[in-house]
Amino acid sequence: MSIDLSQFHQVFFEESLEGLDLMESALMELDVSHADIDIINTIFRSAHSIKGGSATFDFKVISDFTHVLETLLDQIRDGQRKITKDHVDLFLQSVDCLKHLLSLAQDNSLEVTEDASALQKQFEAILEGDSPSVEATSHIVDGSNIESNDSSECWDITFHPSRDMLQTGNDGIRLLSSLKALSDSDIYEITCDVSEVPSFEFLDPEACYFSWKIRCSGDIAYDEIKSVFEWVEDDSDIIISKASPEEPHSMAQPEVAKSDAPAEAVSTPTKKLKGAKPSSENTFIRVGIDKVDELINMVGELVITQSMLSQLSDLVDSAQVPRFGEGISQLEQNTRELQESVMRIRMLPISFSFNRFPRLVRDLSAKLNKNIELNINGESTELDKTVMEKIGDPLVHLVRNAIDHGIEMPEERVKAGKPPMGVITLDAFHQGGHVFIQITDDGKGLNKDILLSKAIDKGLITESQALTMSDEHIYDLIFQPGFSTAKAVTDVSGRGVGMDVVKQNIHALSGSVDIKSKLGYGSTITIRLPLTLAILDGQLIRVGDNIYIFPLVSIVESMECDADNVSLLAGGKRVFKLRDEYVPILSLGEVFNIQSDNTSIDGALMVVVEYSGHKVGVIVDELLAQQQVVIKSLEKNYQQVMGVSGATILGDGMVALILDVQSIVSLFSKQKNIEGISLLSSANKAS
Repeated sequence: MSIDLSQFHQVFFEESLEGLDLMESALMELDVSHADIDIINTIFRSAHSIKGGSATFDFKVISDFTHVLETLLDQIRDGQRKITKDHVDLFLQSVDCLKHLLSLAQDNSLEVTEDASALQKQFEAILEGDSPSVEATSHIVDGSNIESNDSSECWDITFHPSRDMLQTGNDGIRLLSSLKALSDSDIYEITCDVSEVPSFEFLDPEACYFSWKIRCSGDIAYDEIKSVFEWVEDDSDIIISKASPEEPHSMAQPEVAKSDAPAEAVSTPTKKLKGAKPSSENTFIRVGIDKVDELINMVGELVITQSMLSQLSDLVDSAQVPRFGEGISQLEQNTRELQESVMRIRMLPISFSFNRFPRLVRDLSAKLNKNIELNINGESTELDKTVMEKIGDPLVHLVRNAIDHGIEMPEERVKAGKPPMGVITLDAFHQGGHVFIQITDDGKGLNKDILLSKAIDKGLITESQALTMSDEHIYDLIFQPGFSTAKAVTDVSGRGVGMDVVKQNIHALSGSVDIKSKLGYGSTITIRLPLTLAILDGQLIRVGDNIYIFPLVSIVESMECDADNVSLLAGGKRVFKLRDEYVPILSLGEVFNIQSDNTSIDGALMVVVEYSGHKVGVIVDELLAQQQVVIKSLEKNYQQVMGVSGATILGDGMVALILDVQSIVSLFSKQKNIEGISLLSSANKAS
């Protein structure tokens, strides 16, 4: 019966990509002047796993490529060759090449690429043309000296696997078959030792109690035999020794502890390679994201049902049904706990996104001839998987900009009294129901005069507007389409394409981005993101007969609007004096063209909301309850609606729209023929 191996392809691709990420991280951590054998073993195991898996699934291009990669790594870890910076560079290029080959294999279009062919030739040249920088190390097995490339006429092998070999997916019979395939003569003897097999009542069907003694002959090198057992050498006892075909086949049996205890309690000696990690119980399972999404959707429906029952409980006479209210409260608590548990399934540490940056900073700084150190903090901060996937590209663009525009050349830094090495810091932390990501550099900072001059030249603002703009609004100019301060266009930056897309992508995640900078000292870009895109805490409001929802985290405060604190500016713009600052005012009824209860702004209810560091006062008719709501995509189920980020179903079955503050400001500005920057800068002008 044949097995369709294609059903396992996706698992292989996922595990291979994880292995490449681990390999890249280890290469970035490796100090070639004092090479850590543990790190080298980690790199080797990643390459070896990919080679074995690709050979199993007949991805010959990948297995051939990783074979030469693995051979060089094996020489390095055995002490035959000293690792150099050039080797590390080649290994890092190989990581990129293997990722590309894996993507081709996923698309069923795997073929030898020019990059893979060129890299493979470089590895082969190193292996064939260069002599090892360290004298070949002898392997002493059973008292016999065996050179790595020694080809003997006859070999004696003892293979004593670990008790849990079968549970790790390895098969002793397959290993022995692979060993037999190496022999080109008729001499191949094998003896199975079953002395450790316990009586039936103590037998574990998933344990391996066998060991083997093998004799084989032919033109077989020691390294070839060793490679057969590489999958199990970390936790098995393997003895390889030279023998003569005329000698009787007798090899010392490994010592096994004697005990009167049941057979399963007998300990088996294991041979651990230096740097090998002890096996531990697997506490993770792979679950398709579609199944997780379906589960989250079902929990969302449960939240809606719980909300509906809570509303009905207000109509029930508690005297008649004394435990009804208690049951509803218990359901609410259980629903919240279930929801939080399910949401945690999708939460991943942000290190999954941060891990790409050491390599990016290393390569780009070398390309630009800059010395840059990268510091990463808060890697364990958790974020929803969907948010993390979408924030990756904006983060890459911001870090590249910090390297190219922010950090000066070493000679410039020395002249400015700074150390020649620049520092970029990535930081992530939780605060107020949000995840904050900060990209900080100690470079030259942003020059406000240059930003304003460029913006005026491009017609983004007028000279009169430039005089009234705050620092935050000036720095925000770099997110305008087509805006760039680069003196020359390079393949890194300078085309004015990207920063506007960065802001759009962050905004699409219901997040915000703002910049703080000090000329000569550097800049800090702060991104604020929701923990998840599935559920939010909302404030229900009413305008006319319609119910809307403001995300609770965007609300600063609510108050009655006193006409004495309202000022009317040119163009019909109104601002409200909120303590020591002026806040622009807009009416939600006017924005959505619906009938509002408010006939005058005096005494009207105003909700002060904030986005990207800007405050806006929104006139509404009534504040209703606060509740947690399940976000439904309006664009996916209907179409994109200006001013709305999504929708939800309330407990009474009504659909309520979730408001997008920034989009509402843009919509109001268009209706009033006011430029968005002008609307927000009007408060500064009033002050």
